[in-house]
Amino acid sequence: MDIAKCLTVIDLLCARGFPADHSRTEHGESGPGFHMAALRTSGDFWEDDGTEREETAAQYEADREALAERLTERWGLPQRFSLSSVFGRAMEGENMAEPWAGLSEHVPDVHLWQAPESGRWVALGVSHGYEELPFQLLGIVTETDPP
Repeated sequence: MDIAKCLTVIDLLCARGFPADHSRTEHGESGPGFHMAALRTSGDFWEDDGTEREETAAQYEADREALAERLTERWGLPQRFSLSSVFGRAMEGENMAEPWAGLSEHVPDVHLWQAPESGRWVALGVSHGYEELPFQLLGIVTETDPP
């Protein structure tokens, strides 16, 4: 993982305006009040017996921790925010704001900072998806407070 490149993408997202509608971007997707970038994506696991997936999961968590260390140097210790209650509330029919609702479907938790320069929330999460699908290290920037 190239930490400098990931930090550059996060800085870009922190400075970029939010679109009025959902759209794909060169780094992922954006919508009203948020940007989400796939900072790193693994291969898929269709032919895996579970071993490679387990090793990849551990590597992606380690990558998130390494990137979190650099962001902690900038903004202090992150909050660790579980998205399981957000997912449960959405499944019960509560209208949850994006990007939190969508993230809760495949990201169990995030490391979360509020950037003092912009007031925007910056989150790092690892998308787990279904067993055969790739992992993704996600960088999220939003003006929407966590639920």
